[in-house]
Amino acid sequence: MTDISIPKEVRPHEYRVALAPSGVHALTKAGHRVFIEHDAGLGSGFDDEAYRQVGAEIVYSHEEAWVRGQMVLKVARPTNEEFALLGEGQVLLGFLHLAAGRRQKIQILRDSGACAIGWETVQQEDGFLPVLRGMSTIAGRMMPQIVGRFMQNDHGGRGVALSGCPTVPPAEIVILGAGTFGSEAAVALAGNNASVYVLDINARALERVNRRLAGRGVTMAATDYNLRKVVRFADAIIGAVYVPGQRSPVILTRELMRTMRPRSLFVDASIDQGGCAETSRPTTHAAPTFVEEGIIHYCVPNITSVVGRTTTHSLTHATLPYLLAIANHGLQRALKQYPELARGINICHGEIIHKGLKRALIEEASS
Repeated sequence: MTDISIPKEVRPHEYRVALAPSGVHALTKAGHRVFIEHDAGLGSGFDDEAYRQVGAEIVYSHEEAWVRGQMVLKVARPTNEEFALLGEGQVLLGFLHLAAGRRQKIQILRDSGACAIGWETVQQEDGFLPVLRGMSTIAGRMMPQIVGRFMQNDHGGRGVALSGCPTVPPAEIVILGAGTFGSEAAVALAGNNASVYVLDINARALERVNRRLAGRGVTMAATDYNLRKVVRFADAIIGAVYVPGQRSPVILTRELMRTMRPRSLFVDASIDQGGCAETSRPTTHAAPTFVEEGIIHYCVPNITSVVGRTTTHSLTHATLPYLLAIANHGLQRALKQYPELARGINICHGEIIHKGLKRALIEEASS
């Protein structure tokens, strides 16, 4: 029997919870004990009684919710105070995003002796990211509502309607990155009649997006020439650059930003990993934008947190096989059963394991 803890998320406007009642039921049915903090599921529409009915035990202290479990399940990256609650031998699973200059958190994790697995770095041999994919899909499909809102005059934008009208062209939207988020955003925006341009260095990724768009958008190689061209006419640019476990490369320099149309919009969906623009800095759902170089910047790290119920169900579906494997057989056997889990280990027993995280720290130290 394995003890599993689900603390309540403490970051502002974080409505998600690490596991829906359906996932807790699967774990308790397999003979494990699940401890969930009081009201942890409310943001996703699950009250304590819903968890009690599937066998969970409710705990009323945040600290207790962290220390009771051999496994600790999280959504958003823990705070420094939460990391400090971890102990030797515990397994932490959640979206960690440690590569973006978070040395203090990394050191606390190393000192704890715990094993930390980042859902965003769980990666299959072919590059597929089975847990992150769900979050990226949801966030990409949210882009029409986000981009449309912040192009409005009442949010400081230029007053451009996403879909245009019969006598006025639609908005020109540029997406940097043709991965899951970028492709989902492209299809969703094209479905709202926006003019969509997708840039990437990966020809195969562009081919996949091109097939999905079926003539409703433009795909382009992400050359310096093409980037400079599209930046000048875009009503909105979406940065969707992701390298697993590493800091996002800076694609948009301050100089490039200055060539954008005044009061146009930049959405940095890479901000979890440090951001892909020189001008980016994290924002929140309470204050989602700021203006830099005359451009509206939307840099919210936890985009999907405000659709907590959908996101929690998706996260539960993606992570449950891994959670059952660890709880049933122990971490080492689970790593053999699912090699992608091994690729997701960031730090374990004081050692930095993930190659991308090691590289990010070396690059940070030398910069």
